[in-house]
Amino acid sequence: MRAMDQFSAAAGKPASPGDLSARGPASAGQFDTEFEPGGPASAAFTAGASGRVSGAASGVSDPASEQDAVEGRRNGTPSGAAQAWAALGGDPALLGRVSYERRPGVLPSALPVRELASAAVAVCSLAAAEFSCVRARSALLPPVRVDDGAVATAFHSDRLVRIDGHGPAAFAPLSRFWRTADGWVRTHANYPHHRARLLSALGMQDHGPAEDEAAAGRVATELASRRAREVEEVVFREGGLAVAVRTPEEWVAHPQRQAVAAAPLVAVGGLDAAPTPALEGPPGPGGLRGLRVLDLTRVLAGPVATRTLALLGADVLRVDAPERPEFPGTHADTGLGKRSTLLDLSSRAGQATFEELLASAHVVVTGYRPGALDRFGLAPESLMDRRPGLVVGQLSAWGPAGPWQRRRGFDSLVQAATGIAAVEAAESAGGDSSSPDLVPGALPAQALDHGSGYLLAAGLLRALTEQRTGTAGSRLVRLSLARTAHWLLHDLPGAPLSDAARQGAGGAAPGGAGTVRGAQAAAEPPLDHAPWLAEADSPLGRLRYALPAVGFGTAARAGGPREAGGTPDAACSPRDWARVPGLVGGDSTEWI
Repeated sequence: MRAMDQFSAAAGKPASPGDLSARGPASAGQFDTEFEPGGPASAAFTAGASGRVSGAASGVSDPASEQDAVEGRRNGTPSGAAQAWAALGGDPALLGRVSYERRPGVLPSALPVRELASAAVAVCSLAAAEFSCVRARSALLPPVRVDDGAVATAFHSDRLVRIDGHGPAAFAPLSRFWRTADGWVRTHANYPHHRARLLSALGMQDHGPAEDEAAAGRVATELASRRAREVEEVVFREGGLAVAVRTPEEWVAHPQRQAVAAAPLVAVGGLDAAPTPALEGPPGPGGLRGLRVLDLTRVLAGPVATRTLALLGADVLRVDAPERPEFPGTHADTGLGKRSTLLDLSSRAGQATFEELLASAHVVVTGYRPGALDRFGLAPESLMDRRPGLVVGQLSAWGPAGPWQRRRGFDSLVQAATGIAAVEAAESAGGDSSSPDLVPGALPAQALDHGSGYLLAAGLLRALTEQRTGTAGSRLVRLSLARTAHWLLHDLPGAPLSDAARQGAGGAAPGGAGTVRGAQAAAEPPLDHAPWLAEADSPLGRLRYALPAVGFGTAARAGGPREAGGTPDAACSPRDWARVPGLVGGDSTEWI
């Protein structure tokens, strides 16, 4: 007999009224939707909590205002959620289960950052709801409610986290924009080894982080005499991180952009026909109890994805190298729900321990540039050979193809290279980007990181669903920050480089509608994040953190595992993580 977690053909069909009532209040009721998991787009769906029904053809599901409806249909452009859900291969009819709570003062930007954030959280929540039904053998899809306040707070989680009242360190003194002889360059030197490589590339001595404030003046003088793209190449050859700030038009002409644009927003593919590894026990709140996830990621997108899986009940084990543990502040934010261990994969003992973990893992997530981990046997194909039926998530800065595929990168560097920094600078200058002294700008949050993280979690969930409702086999889910940036600049409603925007501006350069939207958002009062923050005692100290934005079902919104009266089950998700972060590397290297 097949394992209990395998969704049978009979379970995939809409249940009869008698079957619905037999499942009890957690599964039945006006907020549930009868659907066929993994079924065709014609699957039935019903109204959400608002009572309104909207299909995916228009790209608008339960709009909170007429303005949202207009934007969702502008020149036929689908909503961000519709675009992302299509990239994930989801049934478009299920988008009718998503409703939105719109709030002012959310992620003000010249670019459609709020649309990106809302869409990424929406499809992640919908993918979680879909898998929960598959796991529970239910044909009733719970509703998804996306609250702008929760989304914006989650996208600022890395800035809002506090340990005993203290916030994490911001960018290091040598991580910033620098004026060059012909423009600007953006460096990233938060990690000690990256700082050392930057200084070495510039011919400077490394006197340690304590001297970085003094070193910044010398770096500024040195870079002012060099050309931006020369610095980019010199630092890259040394293994450091520096990117010339480009305009959107300059990035469009770059061969890496061409490789990025040719890739899907989320690539989900099957690599073999291996049997699907079973999940033991009942699904639990969120539907992922029994799922074992090896987390080999770094700031920030990969840890956001695995933090989401931990919220939904997965046993997530974060693995770091002993010589490069994560920063405490970052760990406090992205380690929610997870366990943390240190493992030297370059040693025989470390490799043997990893193989023991891999033998019963269901998901492995990596967050390094393609090929960086291959020497440790962590290439996707190698992992799947040793653990048939595995789902592998692979996230990188620049993507798996193109001349920059092997380059290191972070959100801030991708913003600089792709033209986002230039667009945001023009917004701050009232649309005038002609001044060579205009300081590059930045998005209101690390939106490429957070957005890619939720899209990656959604891709992993959809891969797990496809294994159980479609064709068995190992799956590879790939995303890149640069492709998410392309989505923000070119495809989302209101994107300044979209065909619709260019037609509306007569083929003009970025500006116009996006700039107007940014000005309107900036005039709104800033969002008060307090309703979506929580505090708890932890081994790190008194922890303040952002509550999750991902969720589905109705019981979870009224109560959760930590709240009296809550009745969460597989038909809804927890509204908080089941555990707070422990010490970095403080957990045993084994599954629960």
